Amino acid sequence: MGTFIYENQLRVEFEDRAPAHLQMVTGNKLRRREPFFFTWKTDVSLGGGRVTVWMHPQSALVFRFHGSRTPALNRDWVEALMFTANTSSGLCLVPEPQVPFGDTTA
Repeated sequence: MGTFIYENQLRVEFEDRAPAHLQMVTGNKLRRREPFFFTWKTDVSLGGGRVTVWMHPQSALVFRFHGSRTPALNRDWVEALMFTANTSSGLCLVPEPQVPFGDTTA
């Protein structure tokens, strides 16, 4: 599990590898001074629905990881997330693409 904290007010937990991939995409966009929306679905146990925040270079963002190891990044997932981030709707957490059997480059 990992936690994303936005403006020290909104905290959301994401499963396992997602925060590392979101951090990569967010860092790339904001380093280029490209603001964007970030949308995710909330769990039914929390009322369901979705949340959208405006990500910009002055945003106070925290990616908190519960483990000490940095996970290997799935290049296909980073590209899929970046694709959504470059649309008018903004970054949307899409499922991680499966790595082809035997592929160790992810």
